[in-house]
Amino acid sequence: MFETVADVRAGHLDLHGEVKPLLVIHGGAGVERAGMTPQIEAQARAALELALRQGYAALKAGKPALDGVTAAITVLEDDPLFNAGRGAVFTHDGKNELDASIMDGSTLAAGAVAGVHRVRNPVLLARAVMEHSPHVMMVGAGAERFAVEQGFKLVDPGYFRTEKRWQELQKARKDDATGEKLGARLAALRHFGTVGALARDSEGRLAAATSTGGMTDKRYGRVGDSPIVGAGTYANVACAASGTGWGEFYIRVSAAREICLRMAMLKESARQAGQAVINEEIPQLGGDGGAIILAANGSVAMPFNTQGMYRGWIGADGVPHVAIYSDDPLQMP
Repeated sequence: MFETVADVRAGHLDLHGEVKPLLVIHGGAGVERAGMTPQIEAQARAALELALRQGYAALKAGKPALDGVTAAITVLEDDPLFNAGRGAVFTHDGKNELDASIMDGSTLAAGAVAGVHRVRNPVLLARAVMEHSPHVMMVGAGAERFAVEQGFKLVDPGYFRTEKRWQELQKARKDDATGEKLGARLAALRHFGTVGALARDSEGRLAAATSTGGMTDKRYGRVGDSPIVGAGTYANVACAASGTGWGEFYIRVSAAREICLRMAMLKESARQAGQAVINEEIPQLGGDGGAIILAANGSVAMPFNTQGMYRGWIGADGVPHVAIYSDDPLQMP
């Protein structure tokens, strides 16, 4: 029988079990110093810290891992800095198309949405698909109709418009018009900006979730790895993973699930599995990006092969630990 322990500190009641909660997040790989300013860096660090605190507060209160990941991701979806929710990039036709997925590692239940235009927090709708429907994925107008049935208040598509993302589209359209083929680095940059979160709750359960606005200038209803369970998001009893990068390649290798299978079947550590999939297998195919990985024992890996990846974690000390660039010092759990 599992026993819940309660602590009272300064008048606050904390419910927890025998396992120390842990939360890991990313705000997207592909960060480049050339496009950064001290102001953007400060904004990014503050947003990551807020997401970590909000998610950890749920875990510390004894809530399940699913609550931890959704609390963290909604913060990032609401921040226009990240390519998810309000900061989503534009398609070639000048629209914002949002994707998200979530998975409960203790039950293998999962939910996902793709190509929605009016859902403020797609990760919450993905969870509703998981918990209140017999399906795993819903797309487009059907997903939004389901959202209304579930009590979601749809927002005007203009809510997602930001000038920064609009100008990124204009530049991409200009590149298209010249007919000049983009170099590998510039092509890859259009695919970055996903946000994700992993959590271990006080009962040792794992959960993973990922949310994105897709890729700048995408056409034809393209969908990447973020809403695909096993590609951009995966969790089981031993491992949770969320990816960020060139989605077509993550889909081809079922990246998130492969990481967890390597850990379960080959007994690789989170670091070893992440290195093999993110820094070896995907680049060999021509893709790049990053991921966050959380093992049931609390070990964490954050592999990426770009100049930077917004990332962070929070654990028993209650202090957010965040980093942006590859050479940033980051103490690991």
